[in-house]
Amino acid sequence: MKRIRIKEEYCIGCRLCEVHCIAAHGKYKNDLIKTFKRDCNRPSPRIVIEEKEDTCFALPCRHCREAFCIRSCLTGSMTRDPETRLVHNEVERCVGCWTCIAACPYGAIVREGRHTKIAAKCDLCGQDPACVKHCPNDAIVYEEVGEDDHYDACNHR
Repeated sequence: MKRIRIKEEYCIGCRLCEVHCIAAHGKYKNDLIKTFKRDCNRPSPRIVIEEKEDTCFALPCRHCREAFCIRSCLTGSMTRDPETRLVHNEVERCVGCWTCIAACPYGAIVREGRHTKIAAKCDLCGQDPACVKHCPNDAIVYEEVGEDDHYDACNHR
C-alpha cells in the first residue's frame, strides 16, 4: 500500500500543498485561477502546514491502523477501504457532528468549505496526490509502505 510521507527537513512552509489540494478538490478541478477567483464555496485543504519557529511540516491524514475517527463516527460515514486500507468519509452519510474532528489526534480532519456540514480529510486524490505533485522541494513523497510501517495513532508509531 502507498502512503504520503513528510520529509520535514525539506519543507519551507510555502503552503503550495494546501493551494493545490484545494484546487484538486474544487469545482474547477486543478484550475488555480478559477478555484480561487470564482469558487465562492471552495473546499478546505485536506493537508495543512504546521509551523513553529524554524520548523514546518505538512500534516495529511495518516489513515491510522486504529483510526479514532472511525470509532467515534456516529453515522458510520468514516470507513476503511478493505483493499487500500485508506480511511474515507462517505459524505452522503456525514451529518456534520464533528466527532471525527474532535477524535483525530493530529487535526487532520477539517470542516469542508464555509457553507457545508461535511467533514473533509485526505483522500490521496484518488491515488495521485496533488500535494506530492506540486511540492517544490520534494518534502512530500508518496511511496510504498509495508503493513508494519502503517501508522498507528494509538501507539504513536
